[in-house]
Amino acid sequence: MLSEKSRPVIEATAAVVAEHMPEITPKFYAHMFEAHPELMDGVFSRANQRSGEQAQALAGSIVRFAVHLLEHPDTLPEAVLARIAHKHTALGIVEEQYPIVYENLFWAIGEVLGDAVTPEVAEAWTEVYWLMADALIKLEKDLYAKQANDRMWTGWRVVSKEPTGNAAVTFRFEPADDTPQTPGRPGGYLSVRVKLEDGLRQCRQYSLSDDAESTSQRVITVKLDEGGEVSPVLIQGVEVGDVIELSNPYGEITLDESSAPLVLMTAGIGITPAASILDALAEKGSERTVRFLHGDASWDSVALRDQVAEALRSLPDAEAHLWLGVAPEQAPEDFSVHEGQIAVDQVELPEGAAYILCGPLAFMQSARSSLIGAGVPATSIRYEIFGPDLWLAA
Repeated sequence: MLSEKSRPVIEATAAVVAEHMPEITPKFYAHMFEAHPELMDGVFSRANQRSGEQAQALAGSIVRFAVHLLEHPDTLPEAVLARIAHKHTALGIVEEQYPIVYENLFWAIGEVLGDAVTPEVAEAWTEVYWLMADALIKLEKDLYAKQANDRMWTGWRVVSKEPTGNAAVTFRFEPADDTPQTPGRPGGYLSVRVKLEDGLRQCRQYSLSDDAESTSQRVITVKLDEGGEVSPVLIQGVEVGDVIELSNPYGEITLDESSAPLVLMTAGIGITPAASILDALAEKGSERTVRFLHGDASWDSVALRDQVAEALRSLPDAEAHLWLGVAPEQAPEDFSVHEGQIAVDQVELPEGAAYILCGPLAFMQSARSSLIGAGVPATSIRYEIFGPDLWLAA
């Protein structure tokens, strides 16, 4: 996959490039947005730029791709590419934007590394970039082609807005026009685009929290993020009757057709994709073995708890376990309650299960380590992360 000419150059420089990526990427973004301010309007997240998370994710993904090419020369890192491609299509990234990224990224590499970027080094990393870009472009074109329409954004009218636990609000939308709509998948997500007070449009992905496969409604549950720009607009400014721009649904960590046991491990607002998965299993009358493990501050903090409980009651072989920081005065029906953090040794895990994790990054890292320590194969564990994937970048 990587040419024999470039391989030794990448081997010799990968560590140096990785070391300097934290310096390279801020320069890259600043330079790119100065030349193309339109990319900040509805494509890149201003909040993620301020936090530095987007820069870390980009840097990590490119270096990880290069290392994969060195270690596995005959394959591509399909899981890495799929995750990025779904994020890109949810933001409307198109082929014409890849040369813009290339031009500005390699300008920043030259600015930081100076004379170390010889023509041979530039040529080798250019090859890496375009191998990754071409693979992503192909995946993204395939995803766009599967949609029921050729529009990135369509209008959806808010028909209900209901508070739930964890300072979150559930929004239900119906189509505002007759554009053909694409069914989602349980566990998937969509992008919401809103206009801020300064006129700039900003996007954020939210999991489909109920009725994911419907084309006649969309349901998302939004937690207020004080440091964000989209959730405050939605929760504090959007009312029933308003029309909001939504993308087609995407996401690669979704419910499959397997009959293998399924373990959902979530924390906080990470419950949202699990809620849609449980809802879909219940609606299909699934007989799969299901274990739901969730951690939260208190019973009152658990978002979508009534929806989740109802779905679990409909499944013939389901168990639900809660780990709460504050024990409830009365144990909630249908849930086994534990104190403290999620501990997998307090639950009998089914043999041959598939695992889906969702929640804060530290929680998922700890949960994955605990599962692997308990003998679960790493290949059986998938995770959904909200925002730039810093775990992947690492």
